[in-house]
Amino acid sequence: MRVFLWSLVAAVMIADSASAATVQVRVMVENVAPTNSVAFAPLRVGFNNGTYDAFNVNQPATAPIISIAEGGSGADWFPAFMAAQPSATLGTVVPMPAGPLVPGATASAVFTVDSMVNQFFTFGSMVVPSNDHFIGNDSPAQYRLFDNVGNLLISTINQFGRDIWDAGSEVESVAGAAFLVNGTNSVRIPDTDVVTFDFPGLNTFNGETTAAGYVFNNTLSAATPIYRISFTAVPEPATVALVAIGAVTMIGLRRKK
Repeated sequence: MRVFLWSLVAAVMIADSASAATVQVRVMVENVAPTNSVAFAPLRVGFNNGTYDAFNVNQPATAPIISIAEGGSGADWFPAFMAAQPSATLGTVVPMPAGPLVPGATASAVFTVDSMVNQFFTFGSMVVPSNDHFIGNDSPAQYRLFDNVGNLLISTINQFGRDIWDAGSEVESVAGAAFLVNGTNSVRIPDTDVVTFDFPGLNTFNGETTAAGYVFNNTLSAATPIYRISFTAVPEPATVALVAIGAVTMIGLRRKK
């Protein structure tokens, strides 16, 4: 019986290793910005092969990243991503209740990923209040998430004030800013600038009341933490094997009795 049970444990571990290409990963996001500071639209994510490039610094923003930067929706980002790589795993991490992720809030979602094909992680989220600010990775190969057998290579991605992009596609104005009581996101004045880093540009909205009820105050510096993305395996590595070993131990104890 013991030989059989330990053989079962070995079989479970081998099967677990063989199926490592398909993994489940929990993505948790946290708004770690100061109180009364920036909030974030739901995070749009793509597990991919490291080839789709949504934008480039010092170049004009195109429709995919504009859909995230100006409205937080990803209405053009998702189709462009899928057209470039149909095998990518795409999705959204939505706060509960749905809406902007305000300072101190968290949200999470679980994704099933082919880690042999989609080893890289790409993300984008509108920063509010703003007209066209966002966070996201310029290089599609910046974050390699999985190794060749599905193990996580990184556990967190941290974003700071210096990581806030300005898409350069819309003029900054309170009247057209998202997430403000006195702003309407659909009121837009087109701009023809390029994508650059620009957290000081959010000073435009200082003193304005947000949709969440607080008065916005941009106290960000380049080194101020604002956002954290965390990754954990589901179930965590070795969980299946531990359960099987536990079963062997319990059966052995019962036999001794």
